[in-house]
Amino acid sequence: MTKHPNEAWQLQMFRKTLKKRQKVALLLELLGPLGRQRCLLVTNGDNNGAINYQLRAAGGTWSWGEMEDHGIGDMSLFLGEPVHHLPLGPWPFADGTFDRVVIVDVHEHLHDVTPLNQEIARVLAPGGLAIVSTPNGEKWLPVAVLKRIVGMGPDCYGHVVQGYGIEELEEMLQEVDLQPERRGAYARFFTELAELVINFGYVKILSKKKKGPPVEKGTIAPSSHAQLQAVQKTYRLYSMIYPMVLAFSKLDALILGGSGYAVAVAARKPT
Repeated sequence: MTKHPNEAWQLQMFRKTLKKRQKVALLLELLGPLGRQRCLLVTNGDNNGAINYQLRAAGGTWSWGEMEDHGIGDMSLFLGEPVHHLPLGPWPFADGTFDRVVIVDVHEHLHDVTPLNQEIARVLAPGGLAIVSTPNGEKWLPVAVLKRIVGMGPDCYGHVVQGYGIEELEEMLQEVDLQPERRGAYARFFTELAELVINFGYVKILSKKKKGPPVEKGTIAPSSHAQLQAVQKTYRLYSMIYPMVLAFSKLDALILGGSGYAVAVAARKPT
């Protein structure tokens, strides 16, 4: 793999992810050509700005929102643009501001998703497209069962539920008058298993041994440069074996049928 020694640490980490790269590929597929579309991305932790960077490079005029405030400063500095703190409640945007609203892994953190869905519909322009991505909520998927067995259940990720199925996402968007058009999934068995091993190693082993800033609850990978530096030796080792980890995840292509461990729905606001 090509090295980029002068590249921002956020992008260096992104290049060695599995699910985030698949996530961005699916989001771009569902978004379609962006041109001069006015776009909003909303995330909830576990985002250092690399996803924002990739989406911005695809076109459109983007605004950024983050539900948790602890990483906003670093994210804004990396992007060179303001990142809005968007707690539950009315967002600081007028009705119909955006042509595209992308919500990545937020719903599973909330006890009540209705206010969020209402804000998505409110700030979306008539004819605009909302894209919502969450972990798959099917509890009996094999790696989901394994996660609970090894102590990596939803609460370890800061989730109040495991996630939602495609049909559940479509139903909740229809409740706010958004009409589902397309659906997709990513992270099948081998990718999810590899991610579990990586996250388990960080949460259960490295984060308990390392020196440096404390790890926020729900953090499953380094989310700041200081946290990355604290596990630098292990990260170098991971970088060396990453080609093998990536090859293992590509075994997903051998699985016929079924969905993935993360899902997404695109829904349009009527004109």
